[in-house]
Amino acid sequence: MKRKDPVIHNAGQAGLPTAGTADPITTEVVRHALNSAANQMKRALVRTAYSPVIYEVLDFAVAIYDDKIRMLAQAPSLPLFMGTLSFCIEEAVKNVGGVEKLDPGDVLLYNWPFGTGSHPQDMAVIMPVFHDSGKLIGYTAIKGHWLDIGAKDPYCTDTTDTFQEGVIFPGVKIYKKGALNDDIFRMVIANTRVPTAVKGDLDAQVTGCRVGLRGLLEVVERFGLESFDASVAHMFDHGEAIVRSYFEKIPDGRYVGQGVMDDDGINPDKIPFEVVIEVKGSEVTLDFSEVPDAQEGPVNCPLPSTISASRVAITMLAGYGEPPHEGHFRPIKVITRPGSMFDPEPPAPSFLYGWPALQAVEVIYNAVSRAMPDAVPACSGGCIDSVVWWGTREETGEPWTDGAPHPCGQGAWNGGDGGTMLHIGESATRFTPIEVWEQRNPWLIDQLALAQNSGGAGQWRGGAGIDLHFRMLEDTYITTVCERSKTAPWGLQGGGEGRPNNARILHPDGRLDDRPKTTRYKVPKGGVLQLLTGGGGGYGAPAARPKEAVLEDLSDGYISEDFARANYPHAFE
Repeated sequence: MKRKDPVIHNAGQAGLPTAGTADPITTEVVRHALNSAANQMKRALVRTAYSPVIYEVLDFAVAIYDDKIRMLAQAPSLPLFMGTLSFCIEEAVKNVGGVEKLDPGDVLLYNWPFGTGSHPQDMAVIMPVFHDSGKLIGYTAIKGHWLDIGAKDPYCTDTTDTFQEGVIFPGVKIYKKGALNDDIFRMVIANTRVPTAVKGDLDAQVTGCRVGLRGLLEVVERFGLESFDASVAHMFDHGEAIVRSYFEKIPDGRYVGQGVMDDDGINPDKIPFEVVIEVKGSEVTLDFSEVPDAQEGPVNCPLPSTISASRVAITMLAGYGEPPHEGHFRPIKVITRPGSMFDPEPPAPSFLYGWPALQAVEVIYNAVSRAMPDAVPACSGGCIDSVVWWGTREETGEPWTDGAPHPCGQGAWNGGDGGTMLHIGESATRFTPIEVWEQRNPWLIDQLALAQNSGGAGQWRGGAGIDLHFRMLEDTYITTVCERSKTAPWGLQGGGEGRPNNARILHPDGRLDDRPKTTRYKVPKGGVLQLLTGGGGGYGAPAARPKEAVLEDLSDGYISEDFARANYPHAFE
């Protein structure tokens, strides 16, 4: 097959002329009002969702867009979805026949992986917003993880094409002019193992979109369309200037970051790849064109998530903590090669799209460290260490399923030790509280603890991973996805490596089985799933860590005496 030429993508839409001008104060009021509307969407979704993966884990993104599909605001939730919702809206609207086929009250469903950037379980719900004048002024959108949508298993690490990964809704109207489309609804419910959960979460997403619609209309009505448009243009220009000011500080040049995937879920071989960052003035280009071809297994990352990972990495560095909007993305260009692992074409499997995206964020920072090592942290545990559980309850015979990501150690930086949290690609998500887990699911938590010696040594210590043990009270199937189990998180400027990730099963007979990436593994009643999340890399030479800090770490249990003596001998002199 002929190798395709690379393609350049703008990560944000260029500025457009407006009819009026806006003063900074009005612009700030509009910006905060839009962020408030997005947060109201999030709150409505969380308060009405059925599944803990939505209302506890926050495995979703909510956002508001204008009529040109430029992001106005997104509530804090799952950053990795941040750059994909515009693709979802564009493709869903196109597939129902274009803007002229939209009516007030319509709600669209869309989950084609090459348009969403995700696996089919990440369902986008989209609602057009019409002004009283009849003019389309924007969209509200929520992409949330459904527990099951008819894939070969509720969660998969071993698919070989997209048709094994779930039922596809390629842009269809679940509501028409405010009325439920019963034919589509029955198809949704017929293609899930857990219909009650899916129905509840679909209803919650629709509710959230409706709340966002009202919020956007309130902002527009308060300021008027002309003033609103001018304020949005000013807001975008300001966000663009912030990001450009950051990259003006980086010396012009070409910087290469290198990473590696453990395997593709089918074949055991490691998959090395590199991302090139080119900085020229205030422009930054992220080049994925030399990554490997699309893989046989599902570690392919569709284009929307490749662009989203690029947006996350850059705006986390250069956005100065502002909630993201379209303007922050304008200085960013992304180059991909169609048919590659970071721009696969149908029907390439992509169920594990998020894991190469997470690694890409780390590799982008690795590249930036070549120019400005003080600007980025060392490598984190590099994964969200996801587990999905399912089975049939012994007493009722009812099917059940649940899933969650889990925190890992973060890399240290020049000025501080690493923390323990979800990877920055999911930095606003969390795992379910133990009380909720044990009440809803057939297990007990034997242990939840920070893992001693898991963070890399250094002048600044890497963050600790966690040890989390689930004792099964009934036979349970699991899918585990722990990337970076074969390669340790790197340190910077002489810092040490962190602990790699792993998942293993302790059987009732004492047998221990490592399963960092596996699908439909049966954990028998009485067995224990031991999740061992990775630690962050250290920053700076360990010899530069103050003696007092080493002894405090030892006293707090972050490190053992053997670890301290091996890495910080100066603390015992």
